[in-house]
Amino acid sequence: MVDQSKSEQGNWLFYIGSYSEADQPGIHLASLNQATGEMKILGSTDGVENPSFLAVHPGGHRLYAVTETDEGELVGYDILEDGSLKEHKRLQTGGEHPCHVAFAPEAYLVTVNYTGAQVSSYKLDGEGRLEEVQSRVQHTGSGPNKERQEKAHTHSAIPDKKGKFVYVSDLGKDQVVVYGLDQGKLAHRGAVMLPAGSGPRHFIIDSSQKYAYGIDELSNTFTVYNYNAEEGGLVPVQQVSTLPPSIDPANCTAADLHLSACGGYLYGSNRGASDTLVRFVVNRENGQLSDPEWFDCGGKVPRNFALVDNRLLLCANQDSDNIVSFLIDPENGKLKETGHSLKVGKPVCIAAWHISKSVD
Repeated sequence: MVDQSKSEQGNWLFYIGSYSEADQPGIHLASLNQATGEMKILGSTDGVENPSFLAVHPGGHRLYAVTETDEGELVGYDILEDGSLKEHKRLQTGGEHPCHVAFAPEAYLVTVNYTGAQVSSYKLDGEGRLEEVQSRVQHTGSGPNKERQEKAHTHSAIPDKKGKFVYVSDLGKDQVVVYGLDQGKLAHRGAVMLPAGSGPRHFIIDSSQKYAYGIDELSNTFTVYNYNAEEGGLVPVQQVSTLPPSIDPANCTAADLHLSACGGYLYGSNRGASDTLVRFVVNRENGQLSDPEWFDCGGKVPRNFALVDNRLLLCANQDSDNIVSFLIDPENGKLKETGHSLKVGKPVCIAAWHISKSVD
């Protein structure tokens, strides 16, 4: 339940997913002061185990969470007027440890299971509520890293802007697999092979629809792709380290990535010996990256982060149980800690809800 007395004029709202037991608060609603970066917990939702990835419907009235468990579930919530959540449906994801959920245009959802290595698509009704599974695809394969790539491990699924294609990063077999999405049904269209041992984790398409970017967990790299929006094609053109030069990559794993709204900066998070956020400058003529700069994440194991209106960055530090806010310099994209940190148990995902809307 949300304590409305904690809401303040000018605050924005966001949801936090965490590793938690089903009888503990797992999804939290928090406010963010857009001027100072101060954050406050407003309410929490229990009844869901390990809600490790969240997605808010573009209409702002539904939230979806995946439960990173052996049973693997997709849980749909109605977002009530005060931001609290009311569950409306659960479906099995078809395998173990779902770790990503994303919306596709024309009322569909896509999930992936990390351990089970399945990709699933789901139909939503006209109001954005979960209806049924539309299709499911099984990944197979492996890579050279015997500990992490013993089998396929689908880590994220990113639909394109028009909902024609879905890009699945498979950490286990070093591929970004391209699927067509026709009336919600997945159909294999091809795959891009990355250097052995890369371990692709997350993926993003820039607003110009000319370039795409991936973060590779095992090699601690960004991969830059030329992107063909009409045909769905990807061509890797650059791979650069996300780590400071002094850090041993053997003790690190790259995690998340986001582009600034202007498309001029790419940010990533490095877990382990580094525990940093990195900012690269994007060449808008060819999409390639240069001029990296690193910033302490303010905690341990920065698994996920969010950019807020190109002004603030919120970093979820899993092993230090905190979320830290940073100001983004509009001139150069560099980060500066606001001095504000929010205590949350094992935060692993941040999802905006009406992030540009003030709370009355």
